[in-house]
Amino acid sequence: MLTSKPTNVFIPGKNWRLSLAEIAAFFEARNSRLEVDAFSKEFFVVNIEENDYALTVADLGGIIKIGTINKNFKTEVFDEAFCRKNKEAKKLLEKEFAQNSLISGMLEKASGKYLFGVSVYCAEDSLRRFSKNIQRFAGSSIKKALAVHDKKSVFMGFSKTREYPQLTHVEVLKKGLVENKAEALLCIGRKQTWLATTVAVHNPFEFQKRDVGKPNQRKIFAIPPRLARIMINLAQCEPEKVLLDPFCGVGTILQEALLAKAKVVGVDLNPWCVKAAGENLEWLKHEYGLPKAEYRVLEGDARSLTSKVGQVDCIAKEPDLGPALRDVPTTPYAGKIIAKLEPLFFSFLAEAFKILRKNGRLVLVTPYFRTRSGKVVTMPIGERALEAGFEIVHPFKEEIFVESNSAKNLTGTKSIVEVAERHITGREIHIFQK
Repeated sequence: MLTSKPTNVFIPGKNWRLSLAEIAAFFEARNSRLEVDAFSKEFFVVNIEENDYALTVADLGGIIKIGTINKNFKTEVFDEAFCRKNKEAKKLLEKEFAQNSLISGMLEKASGKYLFGVSVYCAEDSLRRFSKNIQRFAGSSIKKALAVHDKKSVFMGFSKTREYPQLTHVEVLKKGLVENKAEALLCIGRKQTWLATTVAVHNPFEFQKRDVGKPNQRKIFAIPPRLARIMINLAQCEPEKVLLDPFCGVGTILQEALLAKAKVVGVDLNPWCVKAAGENLEWLKHEYGLPKAEYRVLEGDARSLTSKVGQVDCIAKEPDLGPALRDVPTTPYAGKIIAKLEPLFFSFLAEAFKILRKNGRLVLVTPYFRTRSGKVVTMPIGERALEAGFEIVHPFKEEIFVESNSAKNLTGTKSIVEVAERHITGREIHIFQK
């Protein structure tokens, strides 16, 4: 285990488990030790071992913001100041806000009327209802600290209708807050609270461009580019590795793998998809300046890959998840959909095992149905993967957590579900290793 203090905070997307699994796989693949000091659905506090690799948020699909930690506090001080209205505790906090590297970083960039923001991410239930008060207090304290150095500043506020006092990634981008070291992240945990400076933020416009700006689209069956990026990271797809998508569609997963500097191979039974994916990859190559990008898209059946494809390092795929449903299915109907899809999935597993190199990973999406009775219907793919010779990868390894007791509910995880409230068919994401 690493012994130094945590270095960064990560603000995850809506599916925080998927976000945490992604960064765990990402750093493991790069032999960079990751230590999770604290985690919640609001934020992760981590220590990352320094190496030659420079992380950018564009490498990740499930992270909204990355911050560098400036200072940590005991959460009980915030409890005293805001729950118990202790004036001395507030004075202490105000002093602490004024004396840390957040302020010195702001002073480096402050010129004219300096615009800054504060976002509060609260994982402590007793303090959550005071989040807006804490945000205003932090902003006022920072503003006073800058004024001591004769720096005029404007504290960026929020509309009253916003549920939590947090700047969106779009607001941070449009106001240039990363470049100006001008967003403070206040992450309040059960015992500790961390103050950080935002150093990177997710750019939704780039993902949107790769989603709707590419020449060919297939909206009904499309996988979002952000999820595709998460999947290639779960597959531990690195530069120069060969990634296969055996149900490539119009090439969304292949695009994200190319941007990760991998070599990619796509296979699809539909001739139109083969042509469309090739055109999309050619577009990406020029749009993102990737003259050395290596890719092939082939027409073929995923159940007979060995006749088309040689050895590959990793496989990521989302195959057919069943018909587009307008209504929540009954349990028997969901079971029929699963039964109809199983032969395709199960026969593919044997082929995937043959072409995957030793220690290579397969990241596979299977359908996840919530039925009218409230019962969940899924595919028993894990059992079949074991029969094919694969090992099931648990995305959360006990050794990465500082407090292993707090992670007990995670370390037994075998798959991660991705399903929005408005969706009838969800995704169950599995990781297998040869």
